[in-house]
Amino acid sequence: MKRTTFLCSALLVCGASALAQTPAEAFFSVTSADNQAQGMAMVLAGQMAEQKAAVRILLCGPAGQLALKTYEPAALKPRNVTPKQMMQGLVKAGATVEVCALFLPNADRTPADLIDGVSVAKPPEVAAHMLKPSVKAFAF
Repeated sequence: MKRTTFLCSALLVCGASALAQTPAEAFFSVTSADNQAQGMAMVLAGQMAEQKAAVRILLCGPAGQLALKTYEPAALKPRNVTPKQMMQGLVKAGATVEVCALFLPNADRTPADLIDGVSVAKPPEVAAHMLKPSVKAFAF
């Protein structure tokens, strides 16, 4: 009985240790045209990055405009920063930011129109990432 209890305890400790070593991964799918929704997605992604989560953001539809060099959304109070500026800060902090594979061809744009640090998503890679057990997905 004592041996069984010891083994169970050891397995729990090892399992908890393995979980603690698995970094949190946050996947944000941002499609909304709403400036505040885009901003809140970036605020939460930033908070998660500060808490050591690996952040990946997929922009599609109207939200894909955030990745364009020529697009400037309105600043949001209280910090007077735009969702695009917040997103650029996330890129500098190491977040992966991509536009969906459908965005550029349907917006008559090319990869040259994207800001630095943003790439075009590869659907097989995004799907594999989303299926990882350690990934938590959020949609805005």
